[in-house]
Amino acid sequence: MTLESVLSGSKEGQAQLKAIKKSGQVVFHTVGDTGGIKDAVPQTIVAKKMAEQLTVDEADRPAFFYHLGDVVYFKGEKENYFPQFYEAYENYAAPIFAIPGNHDGMPPGDGEDSLGAFMRNFCSKDPVITPEALDVHRSAMTQPNCYFTLETPFVNLVGLYSNVPSGGRFKQDQLDWFIGELKHADKDKALIVAVHHPIYSADNHHSGSEELEALLEGAYTAAKRLPDAVLTAHVHNFQRFTRQYGKKSVPYFVIGNGGYHNLHGMQKADDGGELPVPYKINDELQLEDYVKSRHGFSRTTASKDELLFEYFTVPRPHESWSSPAERYNTCRLNWRKGVILPA
Repeated sequence: MTLESVLSGSKEGQAQLKAIKKSGQVVFHTVGDTGGIKDAVPQTIVAKKMAEQLTVDEADRPAFFYHLGDVVYFKGEKENYFPQFYEAYENYAAPIFAIPGNHDGMPPGDGEDSLGAFMRNFCSKDPVITPEALDVHRSAMTQPNCYFTLETPFVNLVGLYSNVPSGGRFKQDQLDWFIGELKHADKDKALIVAVHHPIYSADNHHSGSEELEALLEGAYTAAKRLPDAVLTAHVHNFQRFTRQYGKKSVPYFVIGNGGYHNLHGMQKADDGGELPVPYKINDELQLEDYVKSRHGFSRTTASKDELLFEYFTVPRPHESWSSPAERYNTCRLNWRKGVILPA
């Protein structure tokens, strides 16, 4: 699926495509775990601050939002798509792509199949207004599947569905597809892998998945291609890791604090205090930074040679909502060389 096929359908999208080509970069938002099932305020604030970033010049304007899963709590119910998705992002004037999280894939118990509402609203054959949208004029996305590759002028995003089990799981047909996508990915573009369950996490609630790590690294080996970055969610906080593959540095992100009210804490240091950063886990993995007490989102800028990841925190519900989102963490990567540059 190409970004051009989505944006070219409107005058605004065509103008955005021209700006992308002229500026030599594409910008997009990323976050997961957004559904405000018990308290809509955190999601409302995050969505508001993301929408504010759509008012800048076209060259720096995010062209889309890539959702990392858990769009709708608790079981992807169709009746919750309006309050947790359509109404929440009514003022977000850009396309929204998504991979499902475990909550999106749980059987809802209302007679609909697992992923039924997700597929109808994100993987529609045509860009129609679905019943779930009610009076919000956002068309269903036309993704080819719940796992798919999104091609943009400067970066390709390969999105996977890690299913429902704790820690995540890939089925063999998806792994075979993933290996093929890695093999055939354009080597002249940055390559990002996105999956809901985290590969690495130092939180005190879920933690990372050794099973997914083994499956992904097996696919990298089979395809003889490493991604340039990996985006994950599921854990309700922000974390940035650096994984070393020889001389190549690959940032792994957890960005799962997009609106679900309950944030997750982090493991403690050996002395019982806060985990210091940077924190060396082993010779190949280091935790660079984290945010455990605020909601937020990520903005990524992809260009010919670089990926720039900027993580923003947003005001807490009791703070002034007019305060701007604050950039907390920046990671600048020369993806061609696999080198993290000074921010």
